[in-house]
Amino acid sequence: MKTHKDLDVWKLSMELVKEAYLVTGSFPKEEIYGITSQIRRSAVSIPSNIAEGAARNSNKEFTQFLYIALGSCSELETQLMISREIGFVVKEEIFSKINRIGQMITGLIKRQKTRL
Repeated sequence: MKTHKDLDVWKLSMELVKEAYLVTGSFPKEEIYGITSQIRRSAVSIPSNIAEGAARNSNKEFTQFLYIALGSCSELETQLMISREIGFVVKEEIFSKINRIGQMITGLIKRQKTRL
């Protein structure tokens, strides 16, 4: 039986969580309850919502959780852009990964909608 762990988008988003933690590890300590916390929560939300949705009983519910994961992608991208704007070091590669994950989630949503 396939689970969320078999989805490439879940695997990639798990890698993104690790990257988000590494990136924010170099942020100023006074940001631990500010932007650092926000970035980490947004990153964790992506694979978490994919997993929760995949465990639900219906395609409609799965699709709803995929939309939440997609929103978390946008939130994470925005928070990292803000971080870069205020002078924190954020490498471009993380933005590419966020965009790729967003595209994958969008594709999965389209596929789920055809099953509804």
